[in-house]
Amino acid sequence: MSVLWSRDDALAATGGQAQGPDWRAMGVSIDTRTLMAGDLFVALKDVRDGHDFVADALQKGAAAALVSRRPDGVGEDAPLLIVKDVQDALEALGIAARARTGAHVIAITGSVGKTSTKEMLRDVLAGQGRVHAAEASYNNHWGVPLTLARMPVETDFAVIEIGMNHPGEIAPLARQARPHVAIVTSVAAAHLEAFDDIEGIAREKASIFDGLEPGGTAIYNMDVDTSPILRAAAEEHAETVLGFGATDGAAMRLDDLTLTDTSSVVRGRFLDEKFLFKVAAPGRHFAMNALAVLAAARVAGADFDVAACDIAHWRPPAGRGTRETIALDPVEDHEIDLIDDAFNANPASMAASLEVLAATRPVDDIGRIARGRRIAVLGDMLELGPDEEKLHAEIADHPAMADITLVHCVGPRMAALWDALPETKRGHKAARAEDLAARAHGLIDAGDVVLVKGSKGSRVSVVVDAIRKLGHPRPTND
Repeated sequence: MSVLWSRDDALAATGGQAQGPDWRAMGVSIDTRTLMAGDLFVALKDVRDGHDFVADALQKGAAAALVSRRPDGVGEDAPLLIVKDVQDALEALGIAARARTGAHVIAITGSVGKTSTKEMLRDVLAGQGRVHAAEASYNNHWGVPLTLARMPVETDFAVIEIGMNHPGEIAPLARQARPHVAIVTSVAAAHLEAFDDIEGIAREKASIFDGLEPGGTAIYNMDVDTSPILRAAAEEHAETVLGFGATDGAAMRLDDLTLTDTSSVVRGRFLDEKFLFKVAAPGRHFAMNALAVLAAARVAGADFDVAACDIAHWRPPAGRGTRETIALDPVEDHEIDLIDDAFNANPASMAASLEVLAATRPVDDIGRIARGRRIAVLGDMLELGPDEEKLHAEIADHPAMADITLVHCVGPRMAALWDALPETKRGHKAARAEDLAARAHGLIDAGDVVLVKGSKGSRVSVVVDAIRKLGHPRPTND
């Protein structure tokens, strides 16, 4: 493994003071639970003060620690890089790492689809060069500089996810990343409690274009109502502006979408060149993300045809629409299909997931109940502001609900949906996810397809875990 940061390089980047012996770091860590020997440990202050864990980090083999003071229990001969502010120093490391690489940088934001799009790009570009991308959803004020600080010099493609909870967060992170390509996947009613309206969300998302390098490319969703706001910001900051979607005039245009039980088949054209590709996950939202991915890959210099073939192998990350088969009784071939989408939720992503569920095919005549069912377990959508009750109740009117057999609701906000549903579709109503998880065996039957969807804070992931424990998970065949 090559050296990521020498002591001298880290000193030059941060302007700090070195104490103890010389060192070379192979990685950067902010968590002693996942720290690898040879990492530079960054003592950030969040829920806990990272300085409290420096001694542990060094004992586990950290090359050095980035600190603002010598922590208790750490000797004078310990390898420390002392700075005025650890967060500022981490950002300085990220900026320096970005400056020293020749990588083609792609930045992504959006109300829905950031992480899925990032993971698609990671997979598609991996066959065409050395790719560096954020772990998990490292997209905030520490996640972006940490991702940049971890970027090897020899990276060919870097994929940086940028998120927000409040106004003014995206532009500074975009300026740190300095992308050659910036993508806005969508604009939807998410984090509305921090914004006056959805137009405010669109302006915040569009501020990712502020960080574009000279000659950069802006890629944005033309199908959203706020696309004029996105386009205006793109034209202000980008040399090339590419819209994607099913809207007339989109440079990356979807002409036809076929959803099967296990895939999305897309026909379209990119600047008058026709294409056909498949994503191994059903859902219009995955198809739309794939349009942005292929446009970005093309602009970044990747081979479009190879990328279109490789995207067929991509699958959603855990908790973001992952589909698996749970064998309840392998001898009798009694199974259910589980769609785990328990990581995040807002009205747009909820609608997309319900459409996926509605397109699935349950299996009849193998369980206690003659007909296989489409079942939704839905947890609260958080951070929606004063209209949250109305936004939850409106889910009952989505056309996909006509094809869904039963809906179980978790949390005080989803109670509004339960009240709005026809009695025939009302399942259990639970205040806490744990209450529903305790009765998981009664929620399902062989042949069912079960969607679990909700914001991470609704904790519906415990229902996913409870359903998995009823049988033996195995991958769903293409």
